[in-house]
Amino acid sequence: MFEKEVQSQREAIGQNLKTELVGFQVGIHTSDPEINIAKLITDKEIEDNQDFFEQCAKDYRQLGEELLFKLVDKLNLNLNREFPMQTFNELKRDARSNGKVEGWNYYVHGFHCGFVNIKTKQEIEVPLVFGEEFGDLDPYFFSKFIKSTPKYKPLPVEIFEDYADGVRINETMLKLGKFEKISSNVGNHYGIVVTDRQKVEIKSYLDLEKMYQEQNKQTEKPKFNFWKFMGLRK
Repeated sequence: MFEKEVQSQREAIGQNLKTELVGFQVGIHTSDPEINIAKLITDKEIEDNQDFFEQCAKDYRQLGEELLFKLVDKLNLNLNREFPMQTFNELKRDARSNGKVEGWNYYVHGFHCGFVNIKTKQEIEVPLVFGEEFGDLDPYFFSKFIKSTPKYKPLPVEIFEDYADGVRINETMLKLGKFEKISSNVGNHYGIVVTDRQKVEIKSYLDLEKMYQEQNKQTEKPKFNFWKFMGLRK
């Protein structure tokens, strides 16, 4: 905490702490007269538990795929397997954007369909912009999944800050070769998945736009615009 007489030094002190405190998150408030310091997971802790995090990633991928297809079956959706986002965008226009499926609450938002187990409170966010690859490990969502999964408790290593630790886990697992980056259906967007998996093809937005344009030519529909379809351009 900084009294008025030394508030002007807060920024400089905070920047210095960010340099000195390796393995900690240093937050310099823009309005409140304070700096917050939080312990983060270390690279060594991640390396020592790499098999655990690899299994978590495999479980995430398997459960995400299972839940998504259960929802597809329940709602009788004609899933666009090359671009699932197209199918789930339609749900945002009516009451089907959230509900229940086999003991889970679900809700469609952004690039994901979230699921929360009604009984155990386990959480998982299934990505919709990687074709049939449903194992993208968003740092925050991956941490929430690990911490909310009953069979992992007690955790072999503590996760302190969901997003910041999730980033560190992903970066270290990438260096170890346990995780790898993948491209997305959406331009300038990539994901991170477990390396040891059955790989699937992911079409880029350019491939999808070309495919839809060819389909529209055959049906004499107006020219398809991928970004307008995504709601990112008028």
